[in-house]
Amino acid sequence: MFLNGIFILAIIVSFVWYFYFKTKQFRTSLPIRKKWFSAKASICLGAFLLFFGLNFIIVFPSSVTYVISALFILIGGYFMYYNYKVFKHYGQFVQEELDLNK
Repeated sequence: MFLNGIFILAIIVSFVWYFYFKTKQFRTSLPIRKKWFSAKASICLGAFLLFFGLNFIIVFPSSVTYVISALFILIGGYFMYYNYKVFKHYGQFVQEELDLNK
């Protein structure tokens, strides 16, 4: 039950951060910064899927649940991995873009 509470907290936090970064993405007008915030939001979405899959395994232990949870965990892990690389790539150019557009 304790582990379930931790996963629920992680699900809520990752979902809140997802909406925070999506809002930041829509509010900025700089194109590189938009992509940077989009990558951050996608990392949080991947974390949401990963924690949801892990929580699903704990709450409903059955063979069908393991297959569905594995799918959520794999997709969430892929989102986090790929978008972390995108985040690092665009992170190099964010300060330069800010300096150019002042």
